[in-house]
Amino acid sequence: MADKIRLNKFLAERLGVSRREADDLIAENEVLIDERRAVLGDRLLGNETVKVLDNLSGDFVVVPDTVKYVYLALNKPVGYVCSRKRQGDYPTIYELLPKKYRQLKTVGRLDKDSSGIILLTNDGDFAFQMTHPKFVKSKEYLVTLDAPLAPLHQQEISDFGIEIGDGISRLGLERLNDDRTKWRVTMSEGRNRQIRRTFSALGYEVVGLHRVRFGKYELSGLPNGKFIEVTAA
Repeated sequence: MADKIRLNKFLAERLGVSRREADDLIAENEVLIDERRAVLGDRLLGNETVKVLDNLSGDFVVVPDTVKYVYLALNKPVGYVCSRKRQGDYPTIYELLPKKYRQLKTVGRLDKDSSGIILLTNDGDFAFQMTHPKFVKSKEYLVTLDAPLAPLHQQEISDFGIEIGDGISRLGLERLNDDRTKWRVTMSEGRNRQIRRTFSALGYEVVGLHRVRFGKYELSGLPNGKFIEVTAA
């Protein structure tokens, strides 16, 4: 008898998601095996047709038997969320992509009010190496504040770090204009809304946040809302 493979492992390898995320897809009735609803714990012999729900079109699409890794760099516009499903009236970044790319997973996230480079892939190892803290990846942002950043606060952020509730946040800062409201920010961490929370702890509001580089990947003139295929670092 042929060895069976767990459905969640099959989905994880081919969609670039974690096994837990694959289990979520199964539990939410978003996976079919030979046109029947899959259930948690299902195993495959290898001759079945597996489909996953495309949340945008409402159709089920076939999961390929073989894995071809794909890597995209997208210039995310403000107002889009990095989830597969719309959140209220806010569109998802997957609406900017052709149907064939909609099963790719984002490598990290940008919040709704932020813009700039976001990577997507079906290569779980690549996503892990780009996001796990033990693999240091520098990221660069253009940040606009609602008020001039005081020199003392600049020194606090750069040299000493700011406590933001889940640890100390230290950012690299380069002033971009004379009135001290526009800054180039570099960081190697990726905590939730870290840049916004760092400035907020000192009484500033970030009114513009645009990521221009993630590791070796840069926007390099990519238009707003557009994407290109890239190669793995």
